[in-house]
Amino acid sequence: MIDHISIQCADASASAAFYDRVLEAIGCGRVMAFGDTIGYGPPGRPEFWIGPLEADAGFRQNHLAFSAPDRPGVQSFFDAALACGAEVLHPPRLWPAYHPSYFAAFVRDPDGNNVEAVCHAEDAPHA
Repeated sequence: MIDHISIQCADASASAAFYDRVLEAIGCGRVMAFGDTIGYGPPGRPEFWIGPLEADAGFRQNHLAFSAPDRPGVQSFFDAALACGAEVLHPPRLWPAYHPSYFAAFVRDPDGNNVEAVCHAEDAPHA
């Protein structure tokens, strides 16, 4: 349903460094740029954009949820966020109130947005 989303960042360089690391952890990266505006996504498909703050209308927290390919991808996202110094909102875990296999982690990006990595797939059976 959503083609792409864009957010404005108070410190575009800090946000780019954060999103470079956490999105790489789930198989995405920079795919396009126009000056300080960067598009991230799978190869050839920018779905998430960041750019410099253009209007000082006050902070409004955004919630961004990125799909991870599997549960280890959620953990990799979380580890990358911690390495960037992100504030932890919720470490990786199941959220059965959403649905039985909803596995996610939540952190704050450099602008204070609530950023999530989520995997909806059921966990692989244990041997």
